[in-house]
Amino acid sequence: MKHSPSIDPAEVAHYHALAETWWQVDGPFWPLHVLNRVRVEYLREKLGHAEANAEQPFGGLKVLDVGCGGGLLAEAMAHLGAEVTGVDVVARNIEIAQIHAQKSELQIDYRLTSVEQLAQEQPQSFDVLLNMEVVEHVADLASFMTACCELVRPGGQQVVATINRNPWAWFAAVFMAERVLRVLPVGTHQWAKLRRPAEIRNHLSQNGFETKDQAGVRVNPFTRRMAIARSLAINYMLIAKKAQ
Repeated sequence: MKHSPSIDPAEVAHYHALAETWWQVDGPFWPLHVLNRVRVEYLREKLGHAEANAEQPFGGLKVLDVGCGGGLLAEAMAHLGAEVTGVDVVARNIEIAQIHAQKSELQIDYRLTSVEQLAQEQPQSFDVLLNMEVVEHVADLASFMTACCELVRPGGQQVVATINRNPWAWFAAVFMAERVLRVLPVGTHQWAKLRRPAEIRNHLSQNGFETKDQAGVRVNPFTRRMAIARSLAINYMLIAKKAQ
């Protein structure tokens, strides 16, 4: 895999060490398992199209899952009818995802590559790009976002999900989650890489996208429950559409 400016070697090493635990429901990634159920319902409501049936709301859509990890979201989208490609820069993540997809009898195209490299090979190829919990881990946000935007076809959509950057978000989503409650591995997030909604909207706008919807995610770490919320103060998702 070619070197890309958005890849942070420290982040790659961090997730390589955790790769074996992706599908452990009560393992280090349990928050993503819970979050996955919440965000899939949100995506189903906002991205499903009229031509598809209720059981396959993403039928006919080519979906790219960026930073796919072990395949949690990619598999959920495939079950709902999407033609899914998943990319990650951690080799072991791709191996885990491929093995699990085979066991689940799902056809998902997993690739060990960066978005910059894929954008050179397949520009404007996807109807939906899922950019979920990735922007807070990249070394060069501008390069990363430009490549992600290039991968979406005219009229397609991109979903960005991440953690806000403000004192309360840091306290709740980083300090409490990692240091006190230990619901996330220590070192998962860094203050300097947290992204405000305005920053993400600006990158999207500069690349020809208009934000169409936004939502927050309310988290109760004690009950392990999550729900869609209005406030973007801590965790948030943005849906943006590319100009025709």
